[in-house]
Amino acid sequence: MKIIAVGRNYAAHAKELNNAIPEKPVIFLKPDTAVLKDNKPFYIPDFSQDIHFELEVVLKICKEGKHIAEKFAHTYYDEIGLGIDFTARDIQADHKTKGLPWELAKAFDHSAAVSSFIPKTELPAVDDLTFELWIDGELRQKGHTADMMFSFDKIIAFVSQYITLKKGDLIFTGTPEGVGQIFANNHLKGSLAGHELLDFHIK
Repeated sequence: MKIIAVGRNYAAHAKELNNAIPEKPVIFLKPDTAVLKDNKPFYIPDFSQDIHFELEVVLKICKEGKHIAEKFAHTYYDEIGLGIDFTARDIQADHKTKGLPWELAKAFDHSAAVSSFIPKTELPAVDDLTFELWIDGELRQKGHTADMMFSFDKIIAFVSQYITLKKGDLIFTGTPEGVGQIFANNHLKGSLAGHELLDFHIK
């Protein structure tokens, strides 16, 4: 199982970080050791002083595929959930200024909190999903899949031209604006189309 993540898929988020709007999906990977499941607590690592939260809709791949045509991409996932892409923003900023890869900032252990998944047949249309993140009772992020620059199907088709997708792979599809730093004792709750899927604490 691998985690494929999309950066800068919401224009407002790209702008809030002063990043250029991409013409193609920006892709990075996280290893399976990044997964944090079952609403277990996230422990802030000692190598960063600026861990940020990024709420994302997550697709679970249901069959193997390579060079997938966009018109068939919807058949390659049947469940949807939520995830938090935890990012060591201080490390990322340092690496970006030096032209270095982002892995240490994005791929560290438990940097991908993942919720349970819902069959997409039980959700509204995939281009009409609202998702929200609350921290300590305050709404911090609210996104809508209609605002994605690259749809689920475009992401799957694009990625599969380079990387074979396999059953169980997870695709983090990008975060809306509102990202920020987490702190010990924060309580995070996330919902997708009214289904509360994330509910865990920061240690």
